[in-house]
Amino acid sequence: MPLSFTVNKNAFHESLNSLQNICNKKGTLAIISNILIESTDGGILLTGTDLEVGLQLFVNAEIYNEGSLTLPAKKLFEVVRESGSDNISVEEMENSWVIIKAGLSTYNLAGMASSEFPEFPDYKQDNFISLECHYFLELIEKCIFSIANEQENIYSLTSVLFEKDIIEEQNYLRMVSSDGHRLSIMQKEVSADLEKLELNEVTLIPKKGLQEWKKFCENRDSIEFSFEKKQLVLRDKRAIMVIRLKNGEFPQYSAIINAIELTNCLKINRIPFLESLKRINIFTEDIYHTIQLKIDKGQMILSSHNADLGNAKDELPIIYDGQQLTLGFNCRYFIEALQVMECETIDAYINSDSSPCLMKSEDDKGFISIIMPMQL
Repeated sequence: MPLSFTVNKNAFHESLNSLQNICNKKGTLAIISNILIESTDGGILLTGTDLEVGLQLFVNAEIYNEGSLTLPAKKLFEVVRESGSDNISVEEMENSWVIIKAGLSTYNLAGMASSEFPEFPDYKQDNFISLECHYFLELIEKCIFSIANEQENIYSLTSVLFEKDIIEEQNYLRMVSSDGHRLSIMQKEVSADLEKLELNEVTLIPKKGLQEWKKFCENRDSIEFSFEKKQLVLRDKRAIMVIRLKNGEFPQYSAIINAIELTNCLKINRIPFLESLKRINIFTEDIYHTIQLKIDKGQMILSSHNADLGNAKDELPIIYDGQQLTLGFNCRYFIEALQVMECETIDAYINSDSSPCLMKSEDDKGFISIIMPMQL
């Protein structure tokens, strides 16, 4: 029987919106730019995938004829978004065409047979752990900005490392990211028991998966999650997301942290430092965003130079009584780290003129940012 149903516009629109980023990736399979629509008990099941991330959403609907079909994700979303009616009716015709009715408007849209659509991954029903979404949102926000781009030669750096730890009977989740020039670590104590959380020896989540995980959590209070050998599964009562994990090794980040002596400390007010960096960044070269930091007792001088446009200099009071230092850094790396930190004062540790800078704060427990210097 051809599929036929009526669905609330707002509920349909919200679900289609959630699927857009997953379905609109250009790939070798034309079918994955479509959404699979299947009738199910009490409604319709919408499925989208780019073969790296898969998402299934349940929407209440009145089903007249059961069936399944696929429709172009972007065009269906645009039709529903612009429709002026409270309800949308969809009726399948011959050769996977559908008639969509919304009030006085009628649309004919070409689909594809559901038999061509990739199967949604199977997953184990046990080993799920329930956790509030704010834990995941903070972990992701404080690491996603320093993941390497897809062009990076070291394949594993295009993902975030996910770990669990049990320290003195307290449960921690940790994310670590690096693009080879900086390192971000966020560790968060969580209320859940992590005993049955099964991770690989190296668990790598791709950046696209992390972005979709963040969106999945943004409008939810809590979700269930489970790791399997090849995938991460997230779910609540109305949605399931499956993210394919990557294989590979990850740099020994502990060795990088341990190599920095936490003795030569600068105390800097975060907001004035961030504002100063944004001003200085105006005159950096576009590619490397190079700035010079001259650090001396009680003050930091920031400067930048652009061969075509000019230069800039800014002074900032700091608490510091160590030796004079002159270093070059990528200004953007500092800006992005400071923007996610939640504190008034940061502690920055720099051992010498050629040392990396480690930033952390007592008021932002669990977060560490390490930025490698540049040659001036």
